[in-house]
Amino acid sequence: MNLKNQRELDSTREKLRLLESMHAEASAETEGDAEVREVELESLQRMINQLKEEIARYEAHHAVRR
Repeated sequence: MNLKNQRELDSTREKLRLLESMHAEASAETEGDAEVREVELESLQRMINQLKEEIARYEAHHAVRR
């Protein structure tokens, strides 16, 4: 997905903030199945990385245009 405008950028930054919070909470969790927790952390990290890449592409593209 490519971000198209400032509104989408702002929304993506908010999603990133929420995912990072979820990742921190899941990292601190000590109860439950460790394997399930590890899979959850990996999934959250992939989504976090994807959003960071989208933000970086948008910012790089718009820096070039200026």
